[in-house]
Amino acid sequence: MKKYFVHLKRRKNFAACFMVSFAIALGMSVGFASCAKTKTAESASSPVVAAYDPPLVFENYGRTVTVKQKPQKVLTLGPNCTETLVALGLADYIVGNSLKNHSRGPLPEYAEVYKKIPELNYGSATRERVVSSGADFIYGLDWEFGGEGLDIAELEKYGMRVYQNSAQTFEQAYHEILDIGKIFGVESAAQRYIDDQKARVASVGAKIAEKPPVNVLIYDSGNNGVFTCSGVNFETLVVNAAGGKNIFDDLTEKAWITVSYEAVLERNPEVIIIHDYDSPSVEEKLVEIRGNGILAQLDAVKNNRFVTIELESVLPGNRIAYSVEKLAKGLYPEAF
Repeated sequence: MKKYFVHLKRRKNFAACFMVSFAIALGMSVGFASCAKTKTAESASSPVVAAYDPPLVFENYGRTVTVKQKPQKVLTLGPNCTETLVALGLADYIVGNSLKNHSRGPLPEYAEVYKKIPELNYGSATRERVVSSGADFIYGLDWEFGGEGLDIAELEKYGMRVYQNSAQTFEQAYHEILDIGKIFGVESAAQRYIDDQKARVASVGAKIAEKPPVNVLIYDSGNNGVFTCSGVNFETLVVNAAGGKNIFDDLTEKAWITVSYEAVLERNPEVIIIHDYDSPSVEEKLVEIRGNGILAQLDAVKNNRFVTIELESVLPGNRIAYSVEKLAKGLYPEAF
């Protein structure tokens, strides 16, 4: 009997120890599971930045741009740059845009997404806003850099890769779109977009193939002369594709030029293409043109031949086909 009680006591002690051990093990298991769950949650909430191996290297109009990892926070300096990223489905990467004063708003198909993008500056981007933005990548119009603009070397010291928008041909514009596609891993989407642009431009060309070119004046603004586009301006290519001929395409020293009213009268355009942006408005420009004693003598003014185009639509970017279609309809309404 004594042995039985000793044995029973040992069994009770063993059971008690077992229960304690089991409780400890269970607690540790729960603790480990909790930790694992926490770490998993932390991993899920922390963005994983993909590094490129090897880094991507691009030639960007005389500059070499090296991108070591996929950008996460992007500034788009210019409405055409912003809309290019939106068109490729990359709006969520944009943390700030600029130059809305040069815009009449996005194309309808992008409006819903576009309005959610934060504004960095209404006009040109300021150094202070750019440096404090936390961005790691900038896609911006070339006129925003150098001179009185942003210093690219300084921005790169802050960890910002800068890719300039500076195309002077359609192929260069398409190349920029493809580069952006590569940088963000949407190269196939970029190529499909380019193919669609080319097809639409070709369709316009087929419709106006037998039409004679229309001599046009590109009117950005007027003040002691007309501020207009030269032959090396990207817009001249858009006008050509739409069936027009820039009357100042023989001037090639720089992209934007001021010409005298007398020079405009001498070349006497059939149509005046007016840039549409915030100020001065199209209505104000029409008053300027019609109220100018020299410009009032133009055939285009006498015949009321005016075509308007949003300024961002004639900057290099995603709107090549849209702009060619719009201008062609204005120059040859009977063909559409």
